[in-house]
Amino acid sequence: MSTPLPGAQNAAPALSPKASEALSALKDVIAPPEVPWTPQTPAWAVLGVVLLLALLWLAWRALRRYRANRYRREALAELQRLEPQWDAGDQPRTQALLALAALLKRTALAAWPREEVAALSGEAWSHFLRTHAGSAKTSAPTLDKLLIDTEYRGSAALANLSSSDARALAQACRQWITSHRVPA
Repeated sequence: MSTPLPGAQNAAPALSPKASEALSALKDVIAPPEVPWTPQTPAWAVLGVVLLLALLWLAWRALRRYRANRYRREALAELQRLEPQWDAGDQPRTQALLALAALLKRTALAAWPREEVAALSGEAWSHFLRTHAGSAKTSAPTLDKLLIDTEYRGSAALANLSSSDARALAQACRQWITSHRVPA
């Protein structure tokens, strides 16, 4: 316990009358009102509505694009189901390569009108694939090889293809399926 210093008083120091009057005139601190979340001007409300409409429009376009590319997703899934057959031997590889050529035709039929695609064969079919290849133009010679072998040489020529050649053909088909361009 400490002892008080001599001359120190335990009571609060006495205030002058002016200081007491000034202290009694003080008011509590008043907090400002909370900032409202509503926009202060109509321009912000208009901007908010415009942004909401733009987001809804973008979502609608994305949904349309997703639905329009359903045939691509199905074709790629079918292509993936064919992949195990590249190393399964000559007969399964031949069947898978024939299915690959048919898959290209079905994919094109899903994207273009039947009158444009169904009757195409040979050089006209190869030209169609090259014309609409989009960014997959480098795979056109590989696709031409597949189409020529399946149409004109038959399954005997396909049986002689190695598994690496079959994989290259499948990769060319995958590139065409993912990057072909359909006119609007």
